[in-house]
Amino acid sequence: MTVASKPNVVVIVADDMGYGDLGLFNDGRSSTPHLDALAGDGVCLTQHYAGSPVCAPSRASLLTGRYPQRTGAIDTLHGRGLDRIALSETTIADAFRAGGYRTGLVGKWHNGALDARYHPNARGFDEFAGFSGGLSDYYAYALDLNGTDVAGDGRYLTDVLTDHAVSFLHRHARDPFFLVVAYNAPHFPMQAPAGLVERYTAAGETLGAALTYAMVEVMDAGIGRIDATLEELGLAENTIVLFTSDNGPYLGEVQGVSLDRFNYGWRGAKHYVFEGGIRVPALLRWPGGLAGGRTIRQMVHFTDWLPTLAAAAGVGLPQGGRLDGDRVLPVLAGETGEVALERFWQCNRYAPRIEGNAAMRDGDWKLVRPAIPALMQVTEPDRAIDRALNYREPGRITSIDDSPLPEFDPGAPPAPLLFDLASDPFEQHDLAAEQPERLGRMSAALDGWFVSVERDRARSARDLR
Repeated sequence: MTVASKPNVVVIVADDMGYGDLGLFNDGRSSTPHLDALAGDGVCLTQHYAGSPVCAPSRASLLTGRYPQRTGAIDTLHGRGLDRIALSETTIADAFRAGGYRTGLVGKWHNGALDARYHPNARGFDEFAGFSGGLSDYYAYALDLNGTDVAGDGRYLTDVLTDHAVSFLHRHARDPFFLVVAYNAPHFPMQAPAGLVERYTAAGETLGAALTYAMVEVMDAGIGRIDATLEELGLAENTIVLFTSDNGPYLGEVQGVSLDRFNYGWRGAKHYVFEGGIRVPALLRWPGGLAGGRTIRQMVHFTDWLPTLAAAAGVGLPQGGRLDGDRVLPVLAGETGEVALERFWQCNRYAPRIEGNAAMRDGDWKLVRPAIPALMQVTEPDRAIDRALNYREPGRITSIDDSPLPEFDPGAPPAPLLFDLASDPFEQHDLAAEQPERLGRMSAALDGWFVSVERDRARSARDLR
């Protein structure tokens, strides 16, 4: 493996984009030529996992190299402050800035709003052009430009975010840089150029799929512009480009439109710890450091990217808190290298509860504790607060609501499920009754992990006040 000195890094994160939204994996139903080319020229990871089945915790995992519970980011409700990364945490942007890089974030933040201490500029990013909440209108928006709100001009937001990314590349072409481009596509509201939508519906797609694929196509074009800019500036050879998604697709109904669409056959979707909620695309290209045209089948997790990218760039790791991720650069290079066999997930609303919506992988085996409906509820007042913040409605709150969190009776938890993903990647055949010893061993490991992350979350809570 040839390792270039001080490579630039561009991390591109889609929002709620599943495997089935990528042309590479859906037989061309969506048009993603630039992402398809990225996969062909680089490395395509087929067992790549988000940190959580929902966005704010997952992004916290990517940013810190730690399970999201440890960081304090446990839910998406930014009006409640449940999306915030504790101030004691060191982000990947902190690490790269300390290593001499110019750092930038374009697009969605969703790891702390309503308090300047949690603003991207305070968490390692020299520059920020985006929005701090969970979503934004694609036409009627305002962007936070380094702490100053600037009204949009009505252009499609995905194109505007690409403009800011391209501007960053031009302005820092002579510096080593670390840039995160966090597109909000294809997260709702479902808005896309009408001509693209009509082309997909004419091809027989449902309206929900057509809207999604149109949103993804515009994002793909933006990624093409970023690639072209790197080539124009002579930076492509020594720039690591990583594309991924924060979690699986949302397949419910939005604005009266069903988003139920092809998801590669994975079970489940956003919000849930089945593969459809947590297994996400990952494409990586680094011409100067990694041979392309390869597929990596080992398991890689969001927490692995901080130590891996830091190692590639010669950047020091955060001091203090233990990282949950591993340096997987040798694996990506196709050299002899091991990956962690055990990975963990847990997600519900308001406060973590290990009884439901929890999972563990131990090699090819996966334990799933199915979601408990009562623990997936959000009160209407809390939904209204986040809606007002996201859509910038008059009278919205301007500080975190720290009133007591609601509690729900979970009732009796459902029976755990056990799958052998090597033979059953779509999680159709529960082997719990046939493998009681393995089930017990993995259940004990999952419980032990939860005790560990909750202990750290209790420490983080002091920083989140």
